Amino acid sequence: MADRTITPGRVFTDDRGLTAQLHGIGLQRVGDRWLAWGEDKTAGDRFTAVACYSSADLANWRYEGDALTAADGDIGPDRIVERPKVLQRADGRWVMFLHIDSGDYGFARVGYAVSDRPEGPFEYVASERPLGNLSRDIGVFQEGGVGYLLSEDRDNGLHIYRLRDDYLAVEAVVATLRQQAHPEIGYESPTLVAHDGRYYLFGSDLTGWNMNDNMWTSAPALEGTWEDWQPIAPPGANTFESQVSVVAPVGDGYVYIGDRWNPALLAESPAVWLPLRIEDGRVHLEWRDAWTIEEHGA
Repeated sequence: MADRTITPGRVFTDDRGLTAQLHGIGLQRVGDRWLAWGEDKTAGDRFTAVACYSSADLANWRYEGDALTAADGDIGPDRIVERPKVLQRADGRWVMFLHIDSGDYGFARVGYAVSDRPEGPFEYVASERPLGNLSRDIGVFQEGGVGYLLSEDRDNGLHIYRLRDDYLAVEAVVATLRQQAHPEIGYESPTLVAHDGRYYLFGSDLTGWNMNDNMWTSAPALEGTWEDWQPIAPPGANTFESQVSVVAPVGDGYVYIGDRWNPALLAESPAVWLPLRIEDGRVHLEWRDAWTIEEHGA
């Protein structure tokens, strides 16, 4: 039987014995397995592919192929393509959302791709600056068939957008959140979950490849009112030396999925995945040397 242990601070290997390129991932439960889409960093920070993997236990990963590969224009090999997230829309098709950028991070757009299968291949459609705003690190959320895009805009803050019905553009700003210490900017690498009638939003400070104390806030509605931001992990721990990518519902709780970026060797950046609890309106994240999803109630 395969070892089902998750060891934070190490890389995952796939069924081929290679480092699983699960960086900056999106994660969805599809049937009886999880599917993950990650940044393939084997060529460094420039785009080669979004890799797709499947798993039954979040510990053992099967490579399903490249869901999206480099082409011309927005997804050329000279571009930055990050934070792949995937949602299924009402017609059954799958939409991939991407942070599309130039090498100097001046392009700042969100890209869209579509596929009939969650594993891909995805066909790239187009990019936009949502409602004219900058868009860098992104996240997605879905509720009642309605899709939402979370997008960091350096000029205005962290936006929660409602997506158009086909999920290929945004149609309205639902809320814009900013940092308390620096109200002119928001948080990046956002992710959002709903729990017991409240919404919980997570994000990272804007410190490049350096780790920081990632934060969370909550509200009774997506429009707000949002509470003050608070650290996810013990203050000063730099979120156990990681940056949040996704907080995913798993079993009776959640899993914090983060990256410990190694800019000198991005492809080998370790994964920091930990059980996360939301109780009495508070977020609890504690270090574990090793754990399994069975221990987490899944």
